[in-house]
Amino acid sequence: MDIYISGSMAYDRIMNFPDKFANHILPEKIHILNVCFLVQDLEEKFGGTAGNIAYSLALLQEKPTILATAGSDFDRYDNWLKEHGISTQGIELKQDLPTASAYITTDHDDNQITAFNPGAMNYSTYQTSREFSSQSIAIVSPGNLEDMQNYPLKYKEEGIPYIFDPGQNIPAFSGEQLLEMITGSRMLIANDYELSLITEATECSKDDLLQRTQSIVTTLGEHGARIEERGKETEVPAVKGVTAVDPTGAGDAFRSGLIKGLCLGKELQEAAKLGATCASFSVEHKGTQDHSFSMEQFWQRYNANF
Repeated sequence: MDIYISGSMAYDRIMNFPDKFANHILPEKIHILNVCFLVQDLEEKFGGTAGNIAYSLALLQEKPTILATAGSDFDRYDNWLKEHGISTQGIELKQDLPTASAYITTDHDDNQITAFNPGAMNYSTYQTSREFSSQSIAIVSPGNLEDMQNYPLKYKEEGIPYIFDPGQNIPAFSGEQLLEMITGSRMLIANDYELSLITEATECSKDDLLQRTQSIVTTLGEHGARIEERGKETEVPAVKGVTAVDPTGAGDAFRSGLIKGLCLGKELQEAAKLGATCASFSVEHKGTQDHSFSMEQFWQRYNANF
């Protein structure tokens, strides 16, 4: 089964501030904020929703197609993807712009300040002439806003099941636009906070949304995930005995395992268990594409927990 992933490709540039932001911000002067934080340990990580999902799918021996844009500085990321057997043919390069990048500063209390430059992500990859395999599955993850609207239309037209994953881009759309993208999807996936934003923006309850999508999968961090289908709700626990180092990217890894399960023809509950297993490897490492496992290790952990 072919897998299509639309979303972002980005460099995550991570810095640490060895103090608390609160110690350097005067609440009474917040209206004229002008601060400078001396940071430590700049690290560059490969990231972006599409890149993260594709990476874990490659570990799961799948060959996804990424539909995204990148910029003139993409060479390092391009080499990384190719080293892991991930095709870059669906990635369009914009030589006059940089690849999207997130500048993330974390303080002593794990508070974060992030600046995001979309760069090449401002350009859509959607093409009306693009052909898709009839035996395929797709995920529409946060990325270019036009892509997030257009790919669902294309997938519905082609009869391709797709997962709608709006993530941090939820506030960029109206309730009506969100409903259009959700309607006809195989699944809506979000964390519990994002799902609250969706129900508020659309003025729809979860039961209302389930009239438009077949299922809602809500990720709950260390508490696992909740699956809601029409007249049915199922809890999927997180993997036990894992030493969590960094939760960043766990959601994308969960999506990879979930998609792998669907490709194997498993029921949604079982597919979500594969998602939880994949996420457990991600949280053991700092960064979104720093984990690794063999299929033997993956199934051993899956069988030990489920």
